[in-house]
Order: sequence, then structure tokens, then C-alpha cells
Amino acid sequence: MEYVRLGKTGLRVSRLGFGGIPIQRVDREKTKALMGLLAQAGVNYIDTARGYTVSEEFLGYALEGIRDQFILATKSMGRTREEMARDINVSLKNLRTDYIDLYQIHNPTPEQLEQVTAPGGALEALLEAKAAGKIRHIGLTAHSLDVFRAALETDWAETVMFPYNIVENQGEDLIRQCAGKDIGFIAMKPLAGGAIEDASLALRFVCANPHVSVVIPGMAEPAELAQNLDAVNHGALSPADEGKLAWIRNSLGTQFCRRCDYCQPCTAGIHISSVFLFDGYLRRYGLADWAKARYDTLSVPASACVGCGLCESRCPYQLPIRELLSQAAARFGK
Repeated sequence: MEYVRLGKTGLRVSRLGFGGIPIQRVDREKTKALMGLLAQAGVNYIDTARGYTVSEEFLGYALEGIRDQFILATKSMGRTREEMARDINVSLKNLRTDYIDLYQIHNPTPEQLEQVTAPGGALEALLEAKAAGKIRHIGLTAHSLDVFRAALETDWAETVMFPYNIVENQGEDLIRQCAGKDIGFIAMKPLAGGAIEDASLALRFVCANPHVSVVIPGMAEPAELAQNLDAVNHGALSPADEGKLAWIRNSLGTQFCRRCDYCQPCTAGIHISSVFLFDGYLRRYGLADWAKARYDTLSVPASACVGCGLCESRCPYQLPIRELLSQAAARFGK
């Protein structure tokens, strides 16, 4: 296993990490068995979140006795000091540990990032928890390029997590900037939420970028771990692989949202990229209840589309947005 420095945190992380979304569909004992296999393989980075229902709890149970072999990262949607302080304590209890290596602000909008850093915002709680030894490092996760850019200008973000895969490569310039600022970069969605079927090629593509610190594919089964280990241990891309990459980009190009948000604002107030994100969870993760719960947080459902087509005129990837919104509305029932 290759280990690299996670930016200014100084942590030495395995190039392959563990994404904790899919274990919501298994149980505590299967999670425990999987953690044992991770330890044997030298995978030492684990990512979870307060929003992943039972994920923190399953991991806390599974890591008893082997906690010191792992770097634990979790995250909270808390935007205020009070909300974040509460979530940090809940995470510590769930994970059955007295410290968390990396605590992240979970996917804020640009407006929410301002709230987080304002007086009384979540950053105050994170800094207090760091001073108290409850957490050791602070990071941020994002789906928005604007938030990614803003994170690079802060003096407190030690890591950034952002989607990066064969199809979603819009963040490559900012990923390079992370390296220049000594900010660790964590690549999420390496398989584009399951849209990319060739997992080996997808992971080798991500790991071929030297500015990626750690990649965190979601895993719930030993077979998935074995496949991912094989991928990250098999080096450079070949000319034949480059042809496959081009084919995947072309095949997904007219149906896959990159979350650039150039389509916004929507006439009806729909947050289009969020609809497509949650629809991807519904279709590809096997977590229907969780995906629907997240979709229900949207103030305007996909069914509110008035068919004006302005979004499609702005989309640089020529996505049939109206059709995709209609399909999502049918799947979610509104």
C-alpha cells in the first residue's frame, strides 16, 4: 500500500481510503469483518458522516480494539456553533473514540460557508474542539466549484473533498492548487456514484493524478475491497486505457450532471444539480429510503419544472435537463 502526506495535516494516509456511505445497507458484524480486512490490507483512512444514518455507529462498533490503526474522518451539516458542537459530541460517542482525526464541514453552499465562518458559526465550534483535543484537523467537503475556490482562500481548511472521476474532472485546476497550498485533497465519487462500471479503470484514473492524496470509493463487501485494492496497486494507465476513458466520457456525456451549476438559476426554483445527485443515490447506491429523505429536504421538487428550457440553453454539456428532471420526479414521486 502506498502512503502519502495529507497536506498540512501531516497525517500519512493510504492512497486508497474507505467511503462509508454503502455500509448503511449491511449490518454491524459485516462492517466489523470488513474493517478487519482493511487493517490487514493497510487501508488506514475511513470517511463517514453524521448524515449517513447508521454509518458512524457501525464503524464505532467495528473499530473497537483496532481504532489506533485508522485515521477517522467524519463530517457535519451543522452551520452554527451550537449545531456543530452537538454533532462533534455525537460523532465521538458513535465512533467510540476520544478524538477524531479530521472533522469536516459537510457540503455548504457559498451562503452557508459565510454563515459557518461568521461569529456564532460552526467554525467556532470546530476550533474549540480542536483546542480541546476532540478533533485534530479541520476540512471541508463540496460539490460546488465556488465553494472549492473559497476553501482554498481560508487559513483553516486543511483538506478539501470534492468529486473527481473520469467524467467529473471540472475541479482539476483547483486540485492542483491544493497541492501548491499544502491542502490535502480527498477524491470522492471516483466511480461517479456508480455510473462508471469499470471500477478498476476509474480508480487508476484518479490515482494517476499525483495531486490526489486519497481516494474514497464506497465499500460494503469484501469483494469490493479486493477489487479496489487491485486497482490502486496496478499503476499507470496504458494507451488502451486512454481509449476506454474517452469511450466512457462520450457514453456518459449526454446523461451525467457534473454539478457545475451553470444551469442555475431555475425559473421554478429547482436546485437541479441536487436533484440529480440524490437521483444518483436512489438509482445506484441501493439506499432508496436515505436518498428519498435527502430529496425531501429540497424546497422545490423536480416535478415543479415548467419546461421553459433555459437550463438546457446554459448547460455546457447539452444535457436533456427537462427530461432528466421528469424522470427523477417520477422516481421520487414528486
